[in-house]
Amino acid sequence: MKTMRVLLVDDHQLVRAGMRALIDRLSGFEVVGEAGDGRESLQLAAKLQPDLILMDVLMPELDGVDATAQLAAVAPHTRVLMLSMNSTPQHVLRALQGGAAGYLLKNTSPAELELAMRAVVRGETDLSPAVSKHVIEAYVRRATVPDNPLDCLTPRQREVLQLIAEGATTKEIARKLNISQKTAETHRTQLMQELDIHDIAGLVRFAVRQGLVSADT
Repeated sequence: MKTMRVLLVDDHQLVRAGMRALIDRLSGFEVVGEAGDGRESLQLAAKLQPDLILMDVLMPELDGVDATAQLAAVAPHTRVLMLSMNSTPQHVLRALQGGAAGYLLKNTSPAELELAMRAVVRGETDLSPAVSKHVIEAYVRRATVPDNPLDCLTPRQREVLQLIAEGATTKEIARKLNISQKTAETHRTQLMQELDIHDIAGLVRFAVRQGLVSADT
């Protein structure tokens, strides 16, 4: 039986250590790498081509949802299982629409995590019960629920928004995204126009409300 190669992605080192210790006890799985943010996860996924990524949602630089959406371009055969403390419909639906194969809460038991991992690598979808409830409710209410404002933004605009909310300057954004400072300024201007928000403080408040970054970022 083929050993499934796993990449751990979480911005907390202790969390990664705990997951590694758990997975090391499972048959058929091997941890081949660790990343502390979404951008690093894409770099490692392209290099390692893991079978499975255990992906946190809220992380610096690039959140897990947008990293998952970009993953198909660098590791098309890798499956993603999201692990988060956040079970809001907004986060869950964004993750599933972005290509995640499963979404578990971090308070799940080790046995449930193992079952979910095995289901996901078999090509199935696995959701925590609380998450399933939110997804069903969200679809039932979809006709009356307004669209998520983040959906009107391009992936690059969401990256720029997250970096702005994390306090990065235009020069720092240009360096992190490997673009010119002028292009970074253009993205910021288009972002403000799209959201009808015309100051940095307003963009930060919007990013926090939408769950793109945490309030204590």
